[in-house]
Amino acid sequence: MNRRALLGLGLLSLLSGCATGPGAGTVLRIAQPADPRTLDPHKISDMPSMNALINVFDTLTTRGPDNRLAPGLALSWEAPDPYTWRFRLRPGVRFHNGEACDAVAVAFSVNRLLNPATKSPIVELRNVSAAVPLDELTVELRTSKPDPIIPAKVSLFGGVVVPPGYLAVAGDAGFARHPVGTGPFTFVDFQRDRRLRLRANPGYWAGPAGYRDLEFMPMPNTSSALAALQSDEVDMVTELSPDSALQITGYRGVSIRNYPAVPTSYVSLDTTDGPLSDVRVRRALNHAVDVPLLIKAVMDGKARELATLIPRESFGHDPAITPYTRDLDLAKRLLTEAGYPNGFDTTLTARTDSALLAEAISGLLARAGVRAAVRLLDIGTYTARLTSDNRRALGPMYLAKSTGWTLDGQSLVQSNVRHDRRQSRWNSPEADRLIDAEELGIAPEDRQRAFTELQRLLKDQAPFVFLFQSDSIYAMGDRAHWQPNAAGVLRMHSATVTA
Repeated sequence: MNRRALLGLGLLSLLSGCATGPGAGTVLRIAQPADPRTLDPHKISDMPSMNALINVFDTLTTRGPDNRLAPGLALSWEAPDPYTWRFRLRPGVRFHNGEACDAVAVAFSVNRLLNPATKSPIVELRNVSAAVPLDELTVELRTSKPDPIIPAKVSLFGGVVVPPGYLAVAGDAGFARHPVGTGPFTFVDFQRDRRLRLRANPGYWAGPAGYRDLEFMPMPNTSSALAALQSDEVDMVTELSPDSALQITGYRGVSIRNYPAVPTSYVSLDTTDGPLSDVRVRRALNHAVDVPLLIKAVMDGKARELATLIPRESFGHDPAITPYTRDLDLAKRLLTEAGYPNGFDTTLTARTDSALLAEAISGLLARAGVRAAVRLLDIGTYTARLTSDNRRALGPMYLAKSTGWTLDGQSLVQSNVRHDRRQSRWNSPEADRLIDAEELGIAPEDRQRAFTELQRLLKDQAPFVFLFQSDSIYAMGDRAHWQPNAAGVLRMHSATVTA
């Protein structure tokens, strides 16, 4: 393809951005904490980036507000054997530049993501060895070991499809400057630290959006974002904490909306030595931390208590497993039995944006005699230590949250339970066996049995202090109307905007 052809593709892209459907002339403006790190979807692994780019690119599967896995670019999928997932694609889909979105494009996209030269941080497809087109609309993902949740993994990061022809001419750098996808919005311009502007794609296979422009604005300061909402500079503020949402309650023309979501908070315990190596101590901590009180006092009621690590909306959750009873006297008795009648001193590490929750947990532990000094780290330092090879980098106890966007229990436990995983601080052969069973088994009934046994083991051995799954909280002006699913992904095609 020569440069003249590339210019033609660019012109097609611009023409496709001229919205003529219902809502033309309207704009939806969204404030979120950060800009996309890059506009190349294969080189991101953070939700602020994906929340923007999921509106430019489609994925093989998707999830709607009902949380069910649904067709995206793939109409159907099956596992003909434990090492293969076969996807049948939607016919007639084209990229914004007119290029066909077919099995060759899908295979190219997956193989590009897997290529070490891409340096993709996306890990969901680590078990995929290759993607192979079988015919124009059929593609296979072949794995090195069984992976039962490939269809869920290609509903977001791992499932984005990019145009091979355009990339061949534009190169990685050109593609990142002007991304081309098949999604409901086309790229218009990007001014870092100011705005990413998208325009409705009138030829979108699922029908055009009901408004013309979609804009994402980076506003890391929540107070500034809420002030912008009040002054009608934005229509929606995302990723609010319960305390920041309270700042704007009662303001005219602004509403706070919270929706059940899957982000799961817990305290990781280093079970390898010291007081936390004794299961009685770990059970005592769970009895001492009054989670319903935390939900009421710190989360403003915008969270739901959990028995272990798997949220209600995720496959594998077993409602028959109940949370720990909150019993301070029992906690003290267990500590005494373990040889700590006067408690002990420890530290609780947390990110600076979780300071209020960490301090509240520390206060509850202190009532049982466990003196947990709170150590706060900025987000960058915390993340670097969390993902390092040093499992003790965050101290004996640290407050953590997992997003679990695949809505499968595997996502919540994969990194921190099996003894050889990066964030695991617990060695249990039985837990390892159950992790293998749910990660390698294809049959849903077998996986559910493994998840149920694992949750019973987690509750019994208490390698974590189990907390809650928090709601997604948004502030919206009167013009914007939209409802997320439990993963909270900002797919804005279904939003409506009134003048």
